[in-house]
Amino acid sequence: MVLEATVLIIDNSEWSRNGDYTPSRFQAQIDSVHYLFSIKTNDNPENTVGVIANAGETPEVLVSLTADLGVLLKGMHGLGVRSESHFDTGIQIAQLVLKHRANKYQKQRIIAFTASPIDADEKALVKLGKKLKKNGVSIDVVNFGEHAANETKLAAFVEAANNNETSHLVTIPPGPHVLSEQIRASPIVGAGGSAGGGGGFDFGVDADMDPELALALRMSLQDEEERQRRGAAAQPIGEPSSASQQRAGDDGDAVMEDLDEDEQIRRAIQMSLMESEQDGASGSAGDAMANDDLVASLIGSLPGVDPNDPALQSALGSDSTKNNTDSSKNKDKSDDK
Repeated sequence: MVLEATVLIIDNSEWSRNGDYTPSRFQAQIDSVHYLFSIKTNDNPENTVGVIANAGETPEVLVSLTADLGVLLKGMHGLGVRSESHFDTGIQIAQLVLKHRANKYQKQRIIAFTASPIDADEKALVKLGKKLKKNGVSIDVVNFGEHAANETKLAAFVEAANNNETSHLVTIPPGPHVLSEQIRASPIVGAGGSAGGGGGFDFGVDADMDPELALALRMSLQDEEERQRRGAAAQPIGEPSSASQQRAGDDGDAVMEDLDEDEQIRRAIQMSLMESEQDGASGSAGDAMANDDLVASLIGSLPGVDPNDPALQSALGSDSTKNNTDSSKNKDKSDDK
């Protein structure tokens, strides 16, 4: 959740009338501005976004830095296509807007759209990029429309402004795709935007549609991760965790399911007798008799099992003799002490 002030620069020149992007270069930028405004303001409630139109006689600030969607819609209402674009001048005006931001703790970022050929030469753009880097302003450029003609200039410009991979150049050629969706999958939004389960959204929730629910789910996940870390820190060394015990129990159940019916019965009897031995070592002879009765009742409740089967009685008799012998040995040891 980066605290950031962002200025979006729209290229509303005559070149933006072209329909090689859906529905047109101009309208694709408008949709992308709405998407980026939503992404930035939902990421942090204190983020602010401004908008500049860089075509006409001179670039115009349509929306000052704000987090109010109503202010954005009002400022962009009536925006139309004008003559030529002034890419470098628009960047300089955006830098001045960021310089006079109210919250000086906000990081500075410019996201510029270029839908027409750039008149400024490469040397001037490199100089401008170095100035942005010096003033701590990150720059993202969406190169579409005349992308081939602008590729070299913009690459040099972004490279000069880049500081620790905070600036990006995204080139989007024409196609059946939507411009805002391509931006969503780009580094401009940060690792493909709201990446995660449920069709690319965190927790299956689109943060654009329900930001409060997405924030609540994110906070709940963070609380759960913190609780698990505290539990792991308090766990004694060498003691298996509850999750490990659960996995072990699940593995045991899987093994029992793979055995035939006779083997399952034998395993069940052995487990019951082992529990009887543990209880008999710390309990009385009456408890042992109660466990024997419990084993007998469990065997009688199993479907398709005859409690009077000689083989079953023999197995029970041999295990009972072993239990009596072990109990006698334990008693003799206690008497000697």
